Amino acid sequence: MELRQLRYFLTVAEELHFGRAAERLHIVQSAVSQQLRRLERELGTELFARSTRVVRLTEAGDRLLPYAREMLALHARAREAVDELRAEQAATVRLGTSSGLGVWLDVVLTAFNRHAGQAQLELVTGSTEERLARVRAGDLDAALLRGERTDPGLEFLPLWQDALMAALPAGHELAARETVELARLADLPLRLSPRSRNSALHDLVLRSCRAAGYTPVLGPEFTNDQDTLAAIGYGKPSWTVFYAPHADQLPVPGVMFRPLSDPAPVMQTCLAVRNGPPRAALRALIEACYEAVDGGPDAVPGSPLARDLRRRPLTRAGAGEV
Repeated sequence: MELRQLRYFLTVAEELHFGRAAERLHIVQSAVSQQLRRLERELGTELFARSTRVVRLTEAGDRLLPYAREMLALHARAREAVDELRAEQAATVRLGTSSGLGVWLDVVLTAFNRHAGQAQLELVTGSTEERLARVRAGDLDAALLRGERTDPGLEFLPLWQDALMAALPAGHELAARETVELARLADLPLRLSPRSRNSALHDLVLRSCRAAGYTPVLGPEFTNDQDTLAAIGYGKPSWTVFYAPHADQLPVPGVMFRPLSDPAPVMQTCLAVRNGPPRAALRALIEACYEAVDGGPDAVPGSPLARDLRRRPLTRAGAGEV
């Protein structure tokens, strides 16, 4: 039993006339008659009582009619569902992000291209609060952000963690150490982004310093990578923090990057999305983010990702931005 045969059957049943049914189907009448004869042979019974003047449904045809309508309606809904999925896959996903994501963003984008079919990813920058507001409003599909948050209208999917490194003057005695204990930085002015610009980082660094037994001496604010590192390397001794992979991308004369310890602060990165089931293209982005976590920032784009790295603290991005 073919859908085409059921479509022909339903059209003739509605018209009770083979000629008019053929016109509606845009085919010749003989083709309609031929297919219905095949359907009747398959079912082993006549569906129409035919005469030179009248066409009417037989009892078998009457029994088949509601099932034919149901099957054709199911077929139409199935086609609509597939068409909707194809449209979603070809849609654009708008992701709120910030500068300094570096290799993490590269890995996410590479994985997204593998998962997303024809969907495109548009990156939108802005402050943390701007990005979150736009996710709530539906202007953004998702936003990458650092730190832990709660919001009744949003879900925060935990992704990777970023370890912090100290940026120190290359000539400072602490720069010669492989790891710098936070307590040893107590007397060195700290250049930090203001809390209004980066509350998550600001709070993490101050909380870590207090855990090390002191409140840091705050020097001039962190402005941007270039100016702040130049001031650290060639101005009065001071220090700041960067996320480890970003530090690897910033070979600056006069500055050394060293891991922090006792405690070793790390920053959680999350993907903020609206509550509810994600559409197909957004689901591809979420899968890409989780795949990035599995492989870590050292995963080679396009290569198999190491599954045993999911629970290892991962590092990334620049601390001057949210």
